[in-house]
Amino acid sequence: MNLNGKRIIITGASSGIGLELLKMLSKYDASIIAVGRNVENIPIINSKIIPYKCDVSKKENINKLFDFALEKMKGIDIFVANAGFAYCEEINKADWNHAEKIFNTNVISPIYSFEKMKELNRGKRYTVAITCSAVSNVPLPGYALYCSTKAAIAHFAHTYRFEKNDRGKLIIVYPIATASNFFKRSGEKAPVPFPIQPTKWVAFCMLLGIKFNLPVVFPSLLYAISYYTINRVFPFIYGIYDIINAVIFKIWVKKHGNTNN
Repeated sequence: MNLNGKRIIITGASSGIGLELLKMLSKYDASIIAVGRNVENIPIINSKIIPYKCDVSKKENINKLFDFALEKMKGIDIFVANAGFAYCEEINKADWNHAEKIFNTNVISPIYSFEKMKELNRGKRYTVAITCSAVSNVPLPGYALYCSTKAAIAHFAHTYRFEKNDRGKLIIVYPIATASNFFKRSGEKAPVPFPIQPTKWVAFCMLLGIKFNLPVVFPSLLYAISYYTINRVFPFIYGIYDIINAVIFKIWVKKHGNTNN
């Protein structure tokens, strides 16, 4: 895909993978709406980038975002649903709002945005890229709600591919842990799973996925190999990895407590 002339929306563009992808896309002759809760962190690289403050967990805000994009760009060719967050916690009480908040942001928002793109671009080519995670397949103790949101996205995409009936492209990106503030925001000194990749590399892989219309993107070759081959032959390997992370998480809980008491 030639990215020049494309009209693009990126959510979660104020930090991490989204910010790095924004910088890379800014080198093309494209119009970009960079969405974030803290737009002051979005650099004004050139006049083609429009910062847009938005909480994507709310339906009305997504609708306003699309209306704004249509007003400014007259259309949307590429939507990158990158916004998301995690809780690192030991679940000890029933909290509907707590669970609803993360599912609204990580699951419902990207799926609804995809549906909006599909509806908007009837008969046309369009692309939606969603940041998923390796934890959609590999359990990460301490992050049960987060893992379940990513599993929901992965299974939605897997099932939708059998239902597809238009010219749109749905790209799912499966990064492993990245060297950003993502896990720091999930809890005080929250444990970060190994291995870790630079956000620039993940953003670059996402960019390649968009350019070449890849259905899935695995920034980590090790994860791709383990997912498709090693774990199917030696399924206990992921189990050992989970046990190690469970021990690390229990030590963290003893030291720092947790957010869901």
